[in-house]
Amino acid sequence: MQKQNIIFNLDDTLVYCNRYFNHVREMFADQMTTWFSSLTKEEIKLKQLEIDLESINKYGLTSARFPESFVGTYNYLCEVTGKDKEKSEIEFLRELGFKVFKIPVEPIPYMNETLQRLKEAGHELYLHTGGDEANQRRKITQLELTTFFEHRIFISEHKDRTALSDILKTIDANPKITWMIGDSLRTDIVPALEMSINTIYIPAETEWKYNAVEVKVEPKGAFFTLNSLNEVPDAIHKHILDEGRLSNNFSSNYDSHNRKGEEDNLYT
Repeated sequence: MQKQNIIFNLDDTLVYCNRYFNHVREMFADQMTTWFSSLTKEEIKLKQLEIDLESINKYGLTSARFPESFVGTYNYLCEVTGKDKEKSEIEFLRELGFKVFKIPVEPIPYMNETLQRLKEAGHELYLHTGGDEANQRRKITQLELTTFFEHRIFISEHKDRTALSDILKTIDANPKITWMIGDSLRTDIVPALEMSINTIYIPAETEWKYNAVEVKVEPKGAFFTLNSLNEVPDAIHKHILDEGRLSNNFSSNYDSHNRKGEEDNLYT
């Protein structure tokens, strides 16, 4: 079976992530309603999301961005409601935001089994994750992911087409035998399709609004949507076999056509 280059995303592809951010965001909204009783939790969460998304273009996917969106929301609401800003409240919110990065990481079902099957099949496994070095390395270390990826790990604060393009150049990847597997349409799927590599989309259990974009790129290779990690090895292996059959059929038809031409020439 032809060896493939398989690039995995980390957060919400191999490990849970959004569920912890949502939990801490709920804690934030609960606390904020005690200081801003005229506002609903939904109004507070919408403002926090707006501030968080606006800061991505400037700060990327760094850890500090999330806690600072709590502080930014607090400052904004103090200004529009006339509430005095309290240093102790700001520090409380900043510490609350950082709690999400201290929660022990939890693998998504079939993570180890999937990676082990692909490794045993002889494929080269890569990890491309968005975030800051310290936090992403914490997750990688906790789950001992170097067992599967070794040194083939890339961490990007701005996870986009440019970052993926740099990785593909670094590993000298042939697009026809290279795959991107992820849950984010924005940072995994669209960049992969733009780079003409094979792509597998596995939707996250809960979606982050930042990741929800329309896919307008026409696939030039395989493009599958799967429900679970454990479906990945079979999908890739079936594609390899199908491509092999197509190649063999083409060769067979080509040879047959040439032989027919040679036979015709004998009688002319």
